[in-house]
Amino acid sequence: MNNIAILITCYNRKETTLACLRQVVSDSKKFNDIVIKVYLVDDGSTDGTSFAIENEFPFIKIINGTGNLFWAGGMRLAWKTAKDFGEHDYYLLLNDDTFLLTDAFQILINSNKKIKAEKLTEGITIGTTIDKETGKISYGGSLLKNKFSPKSVKVFKENVDIECDLGNANIMLIPKAIVEKIGTLSTIYTHGLADFDYTLRARKVGFWVMVAPRICGFCKNDHGKRWKGTNTKLSERLQFLYSPKGLAYKEYMYFIKTHFPLSYPSLIIKLWTKTLFPFIYDWFKK
Repeated sequence: MNNIAILITCYNRKETTLACLRQVVSDSKKFNDIVIKVYLVDDGSTDGTSFAIENEFPFIKIINGTGNLFWAGGMRLAWKTAKDFGEHDYYLLLNDDTFLLTDAFQILINSNKKIKAEKLTEGITIGTTIDKETGKISYGGSLLKNKFSPKSVKVFKENVDIECDLGNANIMLIPKAIVEKIGTLSTIYTHGLADFDYTLRARKVGFWVMVAPRICGFCKNDHGKRWKGTNTKLSERLQFLYSPKGLAYKEYMYFIKTHFPLSYPSLIIKLWTKTLFPFIYDWFKK
C-alpha cells in the first residue's frame, strides 16, 4: 500500500482549488494500492474557500495560515502538519491550479519505484504539466546547462524517465527517506525558488531527481515575462526586484550564492543594471 500525503496551499481561488481537489479525490479512488491524505493550507482566503472544501470534502485536513505565508510558507506548514499527523510513504507537492490526469498517481509512483530499483537509491519524481490551450509544456523538470550557472533547459521524454536538476513543485513526489535526510522546504524562501533549492539539495547529497514519462497534468504557465523594463518607473522596477512574488532579490541572491557561487558577481551587476539602467541593458542585448 502506498500512503501519500498531498500538500497544497491556496489563497482566494475557490473554484480552481475545488476543481483540483475533485480530480485528486476521484483519481485516488481508482487505485486499490493508493491511500491519500490531503493537507491544505488556506492562507487567509476571503472567498469562502475553506468552508466550501470542508462542506464537500470533510476528510481533508485544512490548516489556517497567517495570511502572509505565500507559497513556500504555506507548503512548509502543510508539510509539517503532515509529518506530525502520521506516517506517510510519500509526500506529493501539488499546486492548486494543477489538474491531474487520471493515471498521474500511477505514473508518478511507478517512476519513483523504478528510480530506486535501477539507481539503488531514492529519488524525487517530477510530473510534467502542459498548458491545455497551447499544448506546450508549462512546468516540470529542467537540466542545468552547466554546473556553474542557473541557466537551464526543460527536459521531458514521453516513454522514459529523464534526469533533471531543477524541479517545479506543481507536481513533485518525494519519498519519506529523502524527507528524513534533508527535511522540507528551506525557511529562507518566502514564495518561489524553494522547489528548485530542494531538488538541488537532494542532488548534492546523492539522491536522483527524475522527470516521469508521460504528461501528468494540466497547468497554465502564469509566470510569463514579469521583468519590469524600460517603459516602467524606477519605483516599479525596485518593487519587482524585492517583492516575494517578483524576483525576491535577497532570496534569489542567496540561492545563487549557495548553488552557483561563480555566477554571483555577474548576476549582481546584471540585475542592478536591468533595474537602474534598463535602456543600457536592452542596448547590450541587441
